[in-house]
Order: sequence, then C-alpha cells, then structure tokens
Amino acid sequence: MDWNRLISDKRLGLEQYHDPKTHTRSDFQRDYDRLIFSSPFRRLQNKTQVFPLPGSIFVHNRLTHSLEVSSVGRSMANEVANILIDKNGNGSDTAKLRDMADIVATACLAHDLGNPPFGHNGEKSISSFFTEGAGLALQPLLTPRQWSDFAHFEGNANSFRLLTHQFEGRRKGGYAMTYSALASVVKYPFASTFVGEKGKFGYFETEEEIYLKVAEELGIPEIEHGRHARHPFVFLMEAADDICYQIMDIEDAHKLKILSTAEVKDLLLNFFGEKEQTHMIDSMNRLDDPNEQVGYMRSKVIGALVGGCSKEFTDHEAEILAGDYFGSLTSNIPGRLSEAYAICSETAWEKIYNAPEVVDIEIAGNRIITYLMENLVGAVVAPEKAYSKLLLAKVPKQYDVHSDSLNTRLQGVVDHVSAMTDVYALDLFRTLNGHTLPAV
Repeated sequence: MDWNRLISDKRLGLEQYHDPKTHTRSDFQRDYDRLIFSSPFRRLQNKTQVFPLPGSIFVHNRLTHSLEVSSVGRSMANEVANILIDKNGNGSDTAKLRDMADIVATACLAHDLGNPPFGHNGEKSISSFFTEGAGLALQPLLTPRQWSDFAHFEGNANSFRLLTHQFEGRRKGGYAMTYSALASVVKYPFASTFVGEKGKFGYFETEEEIYLKVAEELGIPEIEHGRHARHPFVFLMEAADDICYQIMDIEDAHKLKILSTAEVKDLLLNFFGEKEQTHMIDSMNRLDDPNEQVGYMRSKVIGALVGGCSKEFTDHEAEILAGDYFGSLTSNIPGRLSEAYAICSETAWEKIYNAPEVVDIEIAGNRIITYLMENLVGAVVAPEKAYSKLLLAKVPKQYDVHSDSLNTRLQGVVDHVSAMTDVYALDLFRTLNGHTLPAV
C-alpha cells in the first residue's frame, strides 16, 4: 500500500461529482462535520457505554466516549503524520499525510455508530436471538451467508452499513463519505464467514460489494482469500478506542466507588517510571479532590499511551503498509506501557465489567432486545396478521420491512432495533407489554 493512494477524497455515491478545487474545508473535514450533525451520532447520547445512563453521577455514554476517542485519535494521527513527514521528506505523499488527523478523527466518531442499545451485550442479544431464540427457526429460509450475518451480528459491520447503505428514501452512497474515511472504520476487513473466536467481522453481505470497491480504489490488498489488509488508519482509530475505553472506564468506576482511589492510583502510576511517579505524586498532593487527582493521572496516562502508540506505528510503518503488522498498537507497544495496560485490562474484567450495576443493565437489556426482536421479526414473517400490521406501522419508513425478500425484511428489523436508544427501546418494550399508554 502507498499513502498517495490510501488517502483519497473520492466520495461513495458521488464519484462522478468529484471536485478537485480547494475549499474552505477539505473533504475530510466535511466528513467529520457531516457525522457531528447526523441523527445516528446524536442518538449515541442515549446509548450505554458500560455503566447505566447517569443519575446523580455522570458517567460516559456512547456519545461522550466517541468524542473523546476522536480527540485522542486526532492527537495520535497528528503526531504520526509529523514523524512520517520528517522521516520521509517532501515526497509526493507529504501533503496528503497532513489530512491524516481529520480522517482518523472522523473514523473515531463513526466507530460505534452501529452499536445497539445497552452496551456490547446488545450485540450478543441480537445474535443470540437467531442462534438460541425464536429466530433459530428462520435458518432454513436464508442462505448460509445471510444466516451467518444475523447469527454473528456485529456493531462494526453495522457501522459500515449505516454509513454506506441506501436506506429507503435516502441518497445513493448513504452518508457519501470519502473512501478513506470508510476504509478507516473497518477493523475486521472480512465477511462473517471468516469470524474467529471473537466473532468479529467488518461488513454484511449487503455491503460487501461496497467494501471491495473501496478497497480496490485505495489499493488495499487481499492478504489471503476473503481477507484484506487493514487500512493503516484503522490501527490509530483502534488504539484511540482502546485507550479511551480502558482508562475512562477506570475513571468512571472510581466515580461510582467500584474502585477505590488507592486502587486507581496504583493502576495508573504503573505506566510511569520512579522519577515520573514522584513528580506526579507531588502534583497530586496539591489537589484535595480525589476525582481531580484521578483526572490528572488519567490525562498523563493518555498522553503516554498516545506517544507510545505513535512511535509503535511509525517504527513499523513498512510492515503496516505491507499488510504484515498483526495485533493492536496497544498490545504491541513495548515495556512498561504494555504491562501497565494489561494490568488495567485484567482489573477491568475482574472488577468493572462484572460489577452488579453493569450486569443488571445487561440482563434488562437482553430481555428488552429479545422481546422486541421476537415481536418485530414475528411481524415481518407473518405481515398479514392484524397485530403485525400495527407493529409494522410503527417502524420508520427508511427500514424496508415490506420487501418481498425475507432477508431484507429481517435486516430492516435489525436496522431498526440496533438504531434505538436505551430509552426508546425501554419505552417501546413497555408499550408493547401494555405497561404504558399515551397521555390523554
């Protein structure tokens, strides 16, 4: 791969209108602004990140998480671009490398757009409906590839669909993003038939042709049958996400008193050597508020990880461009940073993700999503029934739940459910159960 080809401002669905003129905003800045003003991005404010949506204590939701990931991603991309420009000199790709920060920041904004309500467990709830629930009976009615997409429902693939699919009444090309921004979102550049133990993949069958078109245009090679190399910017987006969810989840857990101040200090000071630790402790001693102390350490850790990941990326530029770099930047950074990050990860799995309040929302979310899937899928399978007609009348027109194709109708249901906020899903659940009525 080469930077000149990887960084392209051609827009999906608007290829024939490509305008080479220089404008106040670059096309990559337009991508960023387009997402900021989009409905799917706004809906992230009412989607759970890890902890239940806030009461008296404000913790992260999908929106605040995505904004922070974008901020970190932009900083990392700026650092990488400066290093590469210094290293590679004033070649033909130097000017294009300056667009790296805007492209990565946009990919970071988009990385969670396709996630359903109620955190990552929402993904499991949709897939388990097809593999363990009432949806299992539909397997004989679908092709193996169609079934695989539903059985392994994945927020990453759904994000790519949301950005590129022409929903009913919408324009060709979806959000008409640049090719580079689209490729930078695809963490797992292969189909659901190649999922591994993690159950991750990058695009549904309905968007495979679009992904292959983008990959060909950008010169992203197929490294083995059915699997492409990652666009290099994916590594930066992924690292920004890894840094934010790991470190910010620890800060949220401290605010909710799941982790003590002493525990958090031990975790975050591990990222630094003795001299830096002494300086940080002196600085924290001037702060009386434990939350401020943790916030100070969090900012220092993020800065250290951004620097470490930037160096890892630039040190291995050749392998990344060759499609020969494997694993994430956060898992490959050497020495103290990697060890401290691993300890944070172990603590998070042990004490945060199994905390009672986290498990409670996963249980409730699973019940809500399963119930909605049962009712809405039942309606598209038997649309002639009176109750089905009532339910389908509530589905937004952009979702094609009246298609002649069962697969398209099912995809419309999944599109609808995955787009819901936590609050809307709960309200619809209550309405369908007869627990609430409109005000009269």
